[in-house]
Parts: sequence; C-alpha cells; structure tokens
Amino acid sequence: MTSNRSAVLFALALLAPALVYILVIVAYPLFDTIVLSFTNAALKPTYDWVGWANYQRIFTAGNFTEVILRTFVWTFFSVSFKMVIGMAGAVMLNAAIPGQTVFRILTMPPWIVPMAIGIFMWGWMYNGQFGMISGLLQNFGITNGPVAWLAYGDTAFWATIITDVWIGVPMVTIYFLAAMQSIPKDLYEAAWTDGAGRFYRWRRITLPMMVPAIITMSLLSLIATFNSFDIIWILTQGGPSGSTTTMIIDTFKTAIGSRKYGEGAARAVVICIFVSIFCIVYFRAVRKLSQGEAK
Repeated sequence: MTSNRSAVLFALALLAPALVYILVIVAYPLFDTIVLSFTNAALKPTYDWVGWANYQRIFTAGNFTEVILRTFVWTFFSVSFKMVIGMAGAVMLNAAIPGQTVFRILTMPPWIVPMAIGIFMWGWMYNGQFGMISGLLQNFGITNGPVAWLAYGDTAFWATIITDVWIGVPMVTIYFLAAMQSIPKDLYEAAWTDGAGRFYRWRRITLPMMVPAIITMSLLSLIATFNSFDIIWILTQGGPSGSTTTMIIDTFKTAIGSRKYGEGAARAVVICIFVSIFCIVYFRAVRKLSQGEAK
C-alpha cells in the first residue's frame, strides 16, 4: 500500500504543473467570462447582475442571426477550400517529380511569413488604384476600370476567404503530406502488382488511410477559421456595412469597441458553445472510426 501511495503521489506531482496551467490559464478565465456574461459590466467601476438579459438581447437582435449565418458560410467555404487545395498539394508533393524538395520549400512561405505582413500584402493587392489584381484585370481587358475589392460587400467577403485560404493551405498540405508518407508502401506495391491504376490506388488505399488525418485537420482548421480575427480585422474591420462581420469580430466590436463587456462576454460564451459542439462531433466521429477499425 505504501508503494501504491507513493506511485499515486508521484503521478499527481507530475500532473500538478498541467493542472495548475489548466486552472489558471483556461478554467478561471472561462468561469470569469461566464459570470461576466450575466452582468451589465461596462466602463463604470460597478456593475449589476442582469441574468439572461444579455443573451436575450443577443438573440432578439436582428443582425446577430445574420452574423451567425455569415460566420458558418465563411468558415465552410474557407475550410473546404483549404482541405481540397491542401489535399491536391500533398498529392503533387508526394509524387516522384523532379525538384520535389524545391516545391516543398515553396509551399511554406505563406505559413512562415508573419500573418500581419501577409494580410497587409493582400490588402495592397486588393487595392483598386494600386493593387496588382485590379491592374492585371485591366491590362487583360477583363475590367474597364479599377476594382476596389474591399469596398463592396460580396467581393470583400470572398477576398477575406481567399486570404484565409492562402494562409492556411500550407499547414494542411504539410499535414496531409506527412499522413501520406506514413502509409505502408507494401499496400501500393501489392495493388500495383494486381494491376490497380493510380486513381484506384488513391481512392482505395490513400484516401481511406488518411481519414483520421482528414478529420483531425478539418476540426483544427474549423476551430481556427471560426475564431479567425486578424485577417478580417486588418482587411475590412468587418465592413463594408457589416458584410464581413463574423461572430468573433462582432464580439470584439461589442466588448472593446462599444465597451459593453457583459454583452461581449455573452457573445464569447456563445462562440465557446459552438466550438464545443464541433469538438463533441469530432470526438464522436473519431470514436466511431476507431470502433469500425477494431471490428
């Protein structure tokens, strides 16, 4: 019993730093945000308990439903493009082609370059008067004049998606490439011996073996994109006319811009609920996948 007690105490000692980190950095701020969401906290030094008033105000406001829908649409297209382009890039980088190392190195700059600098670069490219994109379209005769991509709701919305995809694709590509290279080569050799074509091998071997990696990367990319702030804020600050305002931008504007800390905290809690739902769906999918492989 003394030996078992020592083992337990030793295990708790090893877990103590992680436990302290979770309590101080994660649990306490989350608990404080939840408590704050039930108050009318603002710039004034004192605040009162208002119950569910902040949440009622959020969901009775006409624009918040639009913000939620816009966030899901923005996240869906951005994550979808990242997955498709990342998979295509991983397939090409995994192929035995000359200069393979060079292509792998060229994949990294969007991920290596500091995010703010990359976003500012895209902002200049979207500029109607001086931007490269507008200039090329005019030179090729596609447009009759300059196009200010960030000045109109539809074009600004897709411009932020393109920028987010540019930043996120390298990580997806490298992750998928690592997953492909971990697949046993014997499977491909056996399929090739049986006369299976390249597309058949990819569909029957590569894709099924990469399902866990695809699910994991989809969740990580979904959470990062859902909470993406820098890209939209630097390019449009949620404009024009709120056409690129997502939930995280709306939360920032409410809590920091309007100094409504209680209502902003309520919006943050709603975001946390959505992200938690994503995680629950992910863990259930992984569990079903593991059970299927065990059978």
